[in-house]
Amino acid sequence: MCHECGYETPRWLGKCPGCGAWGALTEEVATRPAAASSGGGPVASSPVPITEIESTSEYRFSSGSLELDRVLGGGIVPGSVVLLGGDPGIGKSTLLLQVSNAVSTSFPVLYVSGEESARQIKLRAERLQVRSPGLLVVAEVDVERIEQHIDDVRPGLVVVDSIQTVYTRELESAPGSVSQVRECAGRLLRKAKEAQVPIFLVGHVTKTGVLAGPRVLEHVVDTVLYFEGERHHSFRILRAVKNRFGSTNEIGVFEMSDSGLVEVKNPSELFLSGRVREVSGLCVTASMEGSRPILAEIEALVCSAPFGTPRRTTTGVDASRLAIILAVLEKRAGLLLSSHDVYVSVAGGARLDERASDLAIACAIASSFKNAICDPKTVIIGEVGLSGEVRAASRVDTRVAEAAKLGFERCIVPLANARAAEGHDSLRVEGVATVGEALEIALGG
Repeated sequence: MCHECGYETPRWLGKCPGCGAWGALTEEVATRPAAASSGGGPVASSPVPITEIESTSEYRFSSGSLELDRVLGGGIVPGSVVLLGGDPGIGKSTLLLQVSNAVSTSFPVLYVSGEESARQIKLRAERLQVRSPGLLVVAEVDVERIEQHIDDVRPGLVVVDSIQTVYTRELESAPGSVSQVRECAGRLLRKAKEAQVPIFLVGHVTKTGVLAGPRVLEHVVDTVLYFEGERHHSFRILRAVKNRFGSTNEIGVFEMSDSGLVEVKNPSELFLSGRVREVSGLCVTASMEGSRPILAEIEALVCSAPFGTPRRTTTGVDASRLAIILAVLEKRAGLLLSSHDVYVSVAGGARLDERASDLAIACAIASSFKNAICDPKTVIIGEVGLSGEVRAASRVDTRVAEAAKLGFERCIVPLANARAAEGHDSLRVEGVATVGEALEIALGG
């Protein structure tokens, strides 16, 4: 069985036919499920019309972190199972230890560690100033004993760090294998639903950045969170890719300090810190992350290609979207970029996924190509179409309000959003219909 994707084969192979990973197949003993009874017994459940089901709002309690509550949809739901993944050393254990400390002031919290001893956790707790007597720590990897600890303590929150180290004695395979991870996650899920206790699971990630183990691990849990960030940058971004109790568009921003993770209430100031104003190839855009507007600076560098094939390198921007923007600039704006290397990055290590940042990317590339400085007090918003038109963006009024709050003086928006974005005395709004108009205003006006 492949421990990367769960592919099964009756014999050993050097390369997995499912995901192409080398040396990922390990031998596991196949277990036969118990045969179902052929006789017809009483039906334990019966279908009910959806109109007769009572709808009640989910009770939530705060995790002690406003950023984590925002990503979870308003707080922690009792009985939910949350899977937290991220690169090694990114701060997963630090975040959950701080959350456990905050929640333990209201009810007991059980912190189960399968990778560290209790003394190692105590050393980190002293650095983070975690001293709550309601936080109970146990170093355990046997899922049967973990279930027994949950029954004895009856905690209000359980943290398991990590799911890849937990095993069950009913299976002969090693901890971290596909069958062990699948079985242990299923048992913890059933325990969370029966006892109505929320459980946070820490998951390892592979070298490609996806959660290790079987894909079913992400399907059985209620919420999947990814902790992102560059090791050399101080800030971290918490993002939800699945959430049964809220939106997946919200993000949480933290900053790593000597005393642990600190919430960043205004991420725009963090991403725009240390700006170099009198340099070409820099443009500021406003991106929506859920209900929160975030201003980020886009950096572009265009230089002649020394070899036949020009390079297209991106950081924080979709590479396929960059290829479309370059084609539009060459066809509709007359910029001959086919013989130039183009490098695009988002300052601070942030990632922009929505298309409302297309126009700012195009202006940054044109600024570097023409060696013309874009006004540092200008924010550029808009989606670029294949015909060179600038399409409308959503919630432009919220983006413009954030730009005005941070002291920007001009905002270039799609013509369809120009009227809705007005109303700010300290900021001038200019609507554009095409990419050519935006380049003329941003670089020449």
